[in-house]
Amino acid sequence: MRRTVRPGTPFPMDTMTRRSSAPPGTKAPGTNAAGTDTPAWHALSAAEAVGRMDSSHEGLSGPEAAARLERHGPNRLTPPPKVSALRRFLRQFGNALIAILIPAAAVMALIGEYVDAAVVLAVVVINALIGFVQEGKAEQALDAIRDMLSPQAAVLRDRERRTVRAEELVPGDVVLLAAGDKVPADLRLIEVKGLEVQEAALTGESLSVAKSTEPVAHGAALGDRVSSAFSGTLVTRGAAKGLVTATGDATEIGRIGALLSKTEQSETPLMAQIGSFGRWLTAAILGLGAGTFAVGVLLRGYSAVEMFQAAVGLAVAAIPEGLPAILTITLAIGVTRMAGRKAIIRRMPAVETLGAVSVICTDKTGTLTRNEMTVRTAITATARWTADGVGYAPEGALTDADGRRPEEDALLLDLARCGLLCNDAQILRRDSTWTLEGDPVDGAILALAGKAGLDARTELSLQPRVDAVPFESDRAYMATLNAPVDGDATAYVKGAPEAVLARCSHALGPDGPQPIDRARWAAEVECLAREGQRVIAAAVKDMPDADQIEPRDLDGGLLLLGLFGLIDPPRQEALDSVRLCAEAGIQVKMITGDHAVTARAIGEAVGLKGGVIAGPELDRLDEDGLARAALENAVFARATPEHKIRLVDALRRDGRIVAMTGDGVNDAPALKRADVGVAMGAKGTEAAKEASDMVLADDNFATIVRAVEEGRTVYDNLRKALIYVLPTSFGQAGIIVIAVLAGMVLPITPLQVLWVNLVTAVTLSIGIAFDPSEAGIMRRTPRPPTVPLLSGFLLWRIGFVTSLMVAGCLWVFIDAMGEGRPLAEASTLVVNALVLFEAAYLFNCRSLYAHAFRRETLFGNRYTLLTVGAVLLLQLGFTYLGPLQAVFGTAGIGAGDWLELAGLAAVLFLIVEVEKWVRAPRRKAA
Repeated sequence: MRRTVRPGTPFPMDTMTRRSSAPPGTKAPGTNAAGTDTPAWHALSAAEAVGRMDSSHEGLSGPEAAARLERHGPNRLTPPPKVSALRRFLRQFGNALIAILIPAAAVMALIGEYVDAAVVLAVVVINALIGFVQEGKAEQALDAIRDMLSPQAAVLRDRERRTVRAEELVPGDVVLLAAGDKVPADLRLIEVKGLEVQEAALTGESLSVAKSTEPVAHGAALGDRVSSAFSGTLVTRGAAKGLVTATGDATEIGRIGALLSKTEQSETPLMAQIGSFGRWLTAAILGLGAGTFAVGVLLRGYSAVEMFQAAVGLAVAAIPEGLPAILTITLAIGVTRMAGRKAIIRRMPAVETLGAVSVICTDKTGTLTRNEMTVRTAITATARWTADGVGYAPEGALTDADGRRPEEDALLLDLARCGLLCNDAQILRRDSTWTLEGDPVDGAILALAGKAGLDARTELSLQPRVDAVPFESDRAYMATLNAPVDGDATAYVKGAPEAVLARCSHALGPDGPQPIDRARWAAEVECLAREGQRVIAAAVKDMPDADQIEPRDLDGGLLLLGLFGLIDPPRQEALDSVRLCAEAGIQVKMITGDHAVTARAIGEAVGLKGGVIAGPELDRLDEDGLARAALENAVFARATPEHKIRLVDALRRDGRIVAMTGDGVNDAPALKRADVGVAMGAKGTEAAKEASDMVLADDNFATIVRAVEEGRTVYDNLRKALIYVLPTSFGQAGIIVIAVLAGMVLPITPLQVLWVNLVTAVTLSIGIAFDPSEAGIMRRTPRPPTVPLLSGFLLWRIGFVTSLMVAGCLWVFIDAMGEGRPLAEASTLVVNALVLFEAAYLFNCRSLYAHAFRRETLFGNRYTLLTVGAVLLLQLGFTYLGPLQAVFGTAGIGAGDWLELAGLAAVLFLIVEVEKWVRAPRRKAA
């Protein structure tokens, strides 16, 4: 009977299992993605791994591979259960932004206004469609991870090399790797020849990792498992033979895919506040309607039918039908502005959430740093030279403590010449930009040689390359043999300091070769490493009459020339942005896969304040300890995907709004879990982009800070829009309540209410959405997520202006009816009064606290002026055009009426300004 298995099921062999010593509820080192205990393959020798897997260096036989494929399933990631398109669409109708509209459409249908109900429902459906499309894009994240698996693999089967589909690989297969290959499964390397693998997508390590067959510590972090290669990573140099140890969901990339599928996307603070506001508003409207109904029936003697119709009209008036559209437009304008500042928003509510961010968890490579290696230090026997400049441009100053020029130090020139000749890279000038072809370390050393005044073509013409020993991780150095046409050959060597120094017998000093002082040079290496610099040593050896070179020729007798110290330098704008974050009350935390020493040096360079802690230390902490560590430390090194999620959760439990940056597959679960996930657009994987809320087009930390500023502006404008729109809706409701209680004819009809709510209010409020950032916006502390959307002060302002609008409109209506004017004319006066009140109040709202008698407030936003002009034109059509008169029951009014209404609007504007002045000494930031 055929067994149904999940792709990538771990190898079910008793000889392969081990007892976990991990505490309950934790995953022991070496457990696979499915959570089943398996050997820590990286800690076993190659021979042990082959034996435990019941395989051989020649691979599996065809029948055995087929049997294992039947047992384990194909080497592909299991897709999650798909949510049907219909279900995703229906789910959008629970969105708080549109929930307010549904009762409005229902009451309109109840009173027979089917056309109006259809218009409101159309708004609801459009909002739902937008959410439906956005959610569909988010579900592509897992698909992007699956696409990272190699489509084909070179494998040994029946002692022959074969090319098979990657999904046919099974545990025990022996895979052959070469430069340019994508690793098709998790491998224990059993033979290596100069193998380097780019693992940034999994670990965040910016440089390729040199691999070997030597086992490493059982609890080694993912980035330190040099005896393993992981599915989805890229071979950049060399060749290898690897034993398949995990496939499909059991691989490291499969484990991340499982994390992503289980990670729930959190509700944004705006959505939570809008939901709370919607529930509060619905309860208030229902309460007001019920109270009006009861008073009318019990105290005023109206029939139940009459009062029911009045209550429905009250609901239509009180519900701000245009509010969701206003919020959506405000967010959309924020999206457009951010796109102009290199921040691409994928989920619209994230625009506002950025404004509440209190912690930014950022990657190091390419975000805080340039993702370009640069030689910062060159050390010879007599001097320590510091290099200016960034990137691969051979431009910048070289300085030492004595203020000499580079050409005055022969030892420096010898060191730079060695780095130039023992080099396989090229730096080329294209369109005024220097670009690298080759290894980043080689490119950085070439740039230093250019700064020292050496020209690559000239040096190579004087000493052409005769032979070379390529870099291999087992040797940890490369060497070239160079010889002038009529002279003796010289071997130039550069590589890891421990490998090169061990082969040196002398060091070059000002008076020639001197016996090497190993303690002194070891101290120099340690000093550079503490500064976060990657150290490369350079040496030479005279080889008279040689025309070829072998590694054994370099086992001793080398002459040390000096050391190069390389860094991935911080972006200048990152330094400025970290300082700006501190002023804005935003903590910046760096979470990286790099070693703690490197991470600490970069953290200090960019100005991060706090301690440094590494991933293995986090593993030993309980939840309380993790919460303290998350708050107290600013740099987290050797971090895994689980660490990132745990840190995000710890910070969010403490009430922080967290933005998380990332570019690799390993970052996708944390990006999805954070309040705002920020992916890198240039070097980010598709999986990271699809899991994010925002993509940085320029991979620049400064862009995040600019986006936070824009998010704060959007939030300010949303609050302005709220306190602008609500007095109009509440004012109309107040007019109806007072008219009912006083036994008056309704001054405004439900259809006229819709005109005001959906046409004029929305049009005018668009101007607010274009308001620029207020002065000092990035000197505020982040607002806590518990702060309500409408503070006590803003509620007072809404109530105060509502009262003014109700009083003004009732005065206009009573005055008109007292003069014996027709009802249609009186209602027209009331609607126009409301709209002019809105226009005047719009300028009050452009500055919530400061007075509006400023040029920038009255005339600084051209969109406000345009929308006021547009609304006045609409009102002329509403008042005088025959078709609109027939639809809305309006009538023409005289020029004197317009002057009187404009005067009342000016009075309202002045009263609100006086209220600002009176309350100014007592107000607090709301």
